[in-house]
Amino acid sequence: VQLQASGGGLVNTGGSLRLSCAASERTFNIYKMGWFRQAAGKERELVAAIRWNTGITEYAESVLGRFAISRDNAKNTAYLQMNNLNVDDTAIYYCAAARLGRDYSYWGQGTQVTVSS
Repeated sequence: VQLQASGGGLVNTGGSLRLSCAASERTFNIYKMGWFRQAAGKERELVAAIRWNTGITEYAESVLGRFAISRDNAKNTAYLQMNNLNVDDTAIYYCAAARLGRDYSYWGQGTQVTVSS
């Protein structure tokens, strides 16, 4: 599976962005997709994840209520809607996919999100 992430950019505090992650093949082989981020000097962290078939979601506490992950089965694409962004959200965002019973093993190339104050 190849993943193509897009949608990053520069926004002001309080602004919004929507990230997209397009998968190269039909997603029936994918159990879950996640969005991770890595800020400069920090470890990579899971921001949000979605189980592809059920739509069950999970979020990091730091983004709860501000970010929303979703997927479009017909387009083989996952999205991350990010609202009320703040400077702490500045990072490179990566999407990743996992098959059932396995860790995230397919990764997109990353997209930069920069929030200015």
